[in-house]
Amino acid sequence: MKRILTSLVIVLFALQACKQNPSDDSSAKSENTMDIKVSGETETQAIVNPPMVPAPIGDRAAKKVVVHLEATEEVGELADGVTYKFWTFNSTVPGTFIRIRVGDEVELHVTNRSDSVMPHNIDLHAVNGPGGGAEATNVAPGKEAIFNFKALNPGLYVYHCAAAPVPLHIANGMYGLILVEPAGGLPKVDREYYIMQGEFYTKGKTDEKGLQEFDQDKGVDERPTYVVFNGKKNALMGKNALEAKVGETVRLFVGNGGPNLVSSFHVIGEIFDRVYIEGGSKINENVQTTVIPAGGAAIVEFKVEEPGDYVIVDHSIFRAFNKGAIGILKVTGEKNPKIFHKVK
Repeated sequence: MKRILTSLVIVLFALQACKQNPSDDSSAKSENTMDIKVSGETETQAIVNPPMVPAPIGDRAAKKVVVHLEATEEVGELADGVTYKFWTFNSTVPGTFIRIRVGDEVELHVTNRSDSVMPHNIDLHAVNGPGGGAEATNVAPGKEAIFNFKALNPGLYVYHCAAAPVPLHIANGMYGLILVEPAGGLPKVDREYYIMQGEFYTKGKTDEKGLQEFDQDKGVDERPTYVVFNGKKNALMGKNALEAKVGETVRLFVGNGGPNLVSSFHVIGEIFDRVYIEGGSKINENVQTTVIPAGGAAIVEFKVEEPGDYVIVDHSIFRAFNKGAIGILKVTGEKNPKIFHKVK
């Protein structure tokens, strides 16, 4: 009995020591990254439209990075024969993929195009500060706001407009992703793509032709007319399908703009070798489907072993085949009968 009690005491002390371990203290990590010095020339980040992303950071030192985002209100195609007045960052849904590294100092310019009707701003989940930058970036049509922030925490984060009424701005397409790479960068892969799920709530039914208006009641009731990837039904199909070759490793930066639903992200016929859970530093392996909450993100990586069309879906499956949350990864190359072959 005495030995058992002694063992229990040792375990309790060990657990307490783990809780107090400074290396597990997020505030300590923030203080360390806060002290990273920037060097070299200021970089202005190029605008790359989804599903593509800027080049990897690699092992470059921290520097000052200038990012430009323009808020727009413009009519675009939501589905074949269906149009909608989107609110966007840089005229795409999702907005421009921002790619920086921990320790970078970012100068963010947010302009609101002069033909806009509404004021807009930006809340970046990667920012430590009031409103994630929203309070500093409220801009009326034709105006510009600038604020600076230091990237303290590596990970994949959502950004979105947080001007009132917040749900309306997000539901109209004002969201995107910002990646803060760790020091030294992410492991090298062959292909990287940017996918973001979002919902649209229209007065008309799914695929009803013409210009559709936002339906507030459907939004409040969480009954989307469309659930799509990258701002449009079938946006990643046909000539816009993602591409890879047999033997390549693919990395998908996946976000969920919401504003309401949780995504069950899945690639039919593939298993995720690695998932950066909720876009953070923890990695899960051999994952079939990963859950991404509204306002959240994940990084998934997998090696493609067989040629063919791999269907990308929200596995809440009516959303995929009836509301638009579906895409294709087209893989080319030699077949490997050891992995997959039809017998009869």
